[in-house]
Amino acid sequence: MFEGLKKSLGNILNKLSQTELKGKPVDSILWNFKLALLENDVALSVTDMVCTEVKNQLQGIKVQRFEDKRKIVEKILRSVINNILISETKIDLLNLVKKKKEMKEPLVIVFLGVNGTGKTTTIGKVAHLLLNNNYSVVLAACDTFRAGSIEQLEGHAKNLGIRMIKHSYGADAAAVAFDAISHAKAKRIDVVLIDTAGRMQTNRNLMEELRKIVQVNKPDLTLFIGDALTGNDAVEQTKEFIKFVNIDASILTKIDADAKGGSAISIAYITKRPIIFLGTGQTYNDLVSFKPSFLIEKIFDHPQS
Repeated sequence: MFEGLKKSLGNILNKLSQTELKGKPVDSILWNFKLALLENDVALSVTDMVCTEVKNQLQGIKVQRFEDKRKIVEKILRSVINNILISETKIDLLNLVKKKKEMKEPLVIVFLGVNGTGKTTTIGKVAHLLLNNNYSVVLAACDTFRAGSIEQLEGHAKNLGIRMIKHSYGADAAAVAFDAISHAKAKRIDVVLIDTAGRMQTNRNLMEELRKIVQVNKPDLTLFIGDALTGNDAVEQTKEFIKFVNIDASILTKIDADAKGGSAISIAYITKRPIIFLGTGQTYNDLVSFKPSFLIEKIFDHPQS
């Protein structure tokens, strides 16, 4: 996991620890580091920011004789990456459900993303998490566009023993979501999880439909589901979705198979919103809360001393 980013970070630490931390030698090393970051799915705007910040912080450093330069540089790199991954917005899903339940209202969550990111499976994982914490859940089959999508979500509903609200294919997706929310209010169900059509971000009609779902139903959370394996494509997808709807947070899927590691850093930087979960496999239990320390310790060779 994240071998590419780990190798790039190891290389820059080795090179900077063996050179004077200013002037042209540093510029040359940082240029090669920028190229390595790009190769590992870190978006261009992020690589520019990281390298500029590292350079600025190195310029203010005075290295004492016999002081370990590698430790100095690693501390700077850890700090820069950590600052990208830490969002000013904090989202505690279970606490949000609790607060809405106290208000006798369901928490409404819309899941969005392109085809193939694992969005519907992620909905099943989130439902499983909520059920394990004694909250009731209803699913809304608002992907009325793709053949087989309703049956796919229905399979998760049956596996988990929960209700799913559906209409026929071609139906108004916003109306399906509205019915699911009304059902939750009537039956005192705690959470509504809304599946949407996995749309390519270039399909304007489907993006407008997504905007309508959000405008009509006013969800409490809108979650972008990104596939870590798509690299910079996930970043471009995120940018396009933001043009149509507000994204409150992201969930990154297939993180266990991600050999590069740059997607998480890039999406966090582009959206300025938190990554709240990582998908680490195919079972319902393969969903872990995201913490910046998780990624940082994976991309450095050892825990911080």
